[in-house]
Amino acid sequence: MRMTLRSYMAQQGPDFNVLAGAGGVALGEARTNHEGRRAILLIRGNEDTTEFESLVKTMGITIVETVFQPGQPDVKGYFGIGRLQDIADELRLRVAGHPWQDIDLVLIHTNATPRQLVAVSDATNVEVWDRVRLLLSLFTAHANSLEARTQVRIARLQSDRTVLRELANQTTTGERAGYGGGGVTALQAVIANVNRELTSLRKRQIKHSKAQAERRRQRSRSGAVTVGIAGYTNAGKSSFFLKMSGKEVLVEDKLFSTLETTVGRLAASPRVLLADTIGFIDNLPNATLDAFRATLSEALECDMLLLLVDATDSLVEFDRKISATQREVNARYLGDETSSIDFNRKIMCVLTKVESLTVEQLAQKAAIVESYGYATPLGISVHQEIGLAKLQDSMLEHLFGHPVTIKLSWSDTGRNIAGYLSDVYQAGMVIDKREQENRDLLVTAWINQQSLARLVNNSGGRIEVK
Repeated sequence: MRMTLRSYMAQQGPDFNVLAGAGGVALGEARTNHEGRRAILLIRGNEDTTEFESLVKTMGITIVETVFQPGQPDVKGYFGIGRLQDIADELRLRVAGHPWQDIDLVLIHTNATPRQLVAVSDATNVEVWDRVRLLLSLFTAHANSLEARTQVRIARLQSDRTVLRELANQTTTGERAGYGGGGVTALQAVIANVNRELTSLRKRQIKHSKAQAERRRQRSRSGAVTVGIAGYTNAGKSSFFLKMSGKEVLVEDKLFSTLETTVGRLAASPRVLLADTIGFIDNLPNATLDAFRATLSEALECDMLLLLVDATDSLVEFDRKISATQREVNARYLGDETSSIDFNRKIMCVLTKVESLTVEQLAQKAAIVESYGYATPLGISVHQEIGLAKLQDSMLEHLFGHPVTIKLSWSDTGRNIAGYLSDVYQAGMVIDKREQENRDLLVTAWINQQSLARLVNNSGGRIEVK
């Protein structure tokens, strides 16, 4: 049986496991599988619930009924007092055969304040999720690695703490009985436990972040370059990563199926690395997204950034998503939410899933992309392999400039010329190779200046740039 914190506190001691749930707080084991749950959705004003409902569907939850109230959200309870009481009465008096009979979840279509969450939870006595808690539950269900679980736990505890403080404000006003020295209440002890756990988790995350940064430095010193893959959730990032690298990652037609960073090599060039990471989503509070800063850094601190956008969205939805993506990239990558795109950072926008679009539709989407300051985007289809070769060439040109021609001199003494050719293959991407009459080799390749200089310096004069 699920209980609210206050009813539980009346019976138990101070050792609580605080998780997102009823009114933002519930006690017990974390639930990761919500398949089959039934919910009602509360909406204020003329809000588009398409994305919210997609998130709910991803978790296998069924929205039995949508309850609408016009006007602006009430600061105390989201719905007005009378409307909220009607919903509470309907839930309390439901009988067998009632449409709400199996309802065990109330969804609020907003990033609710702690005060609103507590008010709705108190009125309905049913578990309550706003948009943030819906996302946190989705993250919890999809978190497989230690890195992802740590990030999700931090985000969840940060969210829980705001509701705990609201409960503390409501339950400790005036003189209240408590336990322990100094009149410490049970709720205050829970908040202290949450703070201690957050401190421990952040130390773990800092260690992980430092390890990631060190790996990036080592890759850079070795001459490798990184292409970050970013974009709105479910834009096709993981499918693109799999196709270009051949490395197995989870590919699902679900929102936020990827929560941790995966780094793999571009199949055509061992010196080009691809970094696939968590997708963006609109209106996610900074405090929540900051828990994923280490994961995002792997993709955003790169030599080139690919922004993938789902071209199958409607024009309005397409515009909203690219706006949200640019806003997050500016805030996380360029460091200023209001700054303009820095083209020296080599940011390229890519339209995905273009196989079902007409030339006119693609032109409309490209015009929207250009209106945000990006260059004309390339269109690709991973499943039908449309535009992938052109995109790869464009990526390599952005990273390395034009291909260079290198002469490998043959010699019957010293190291065999095949060894030097192998070095060139390891350092770059060979696109042409010709043997001369004197047995020298002319090799045309994509290669960065650092790796090229290293090859020339270590060759003893056997490698030179034409």
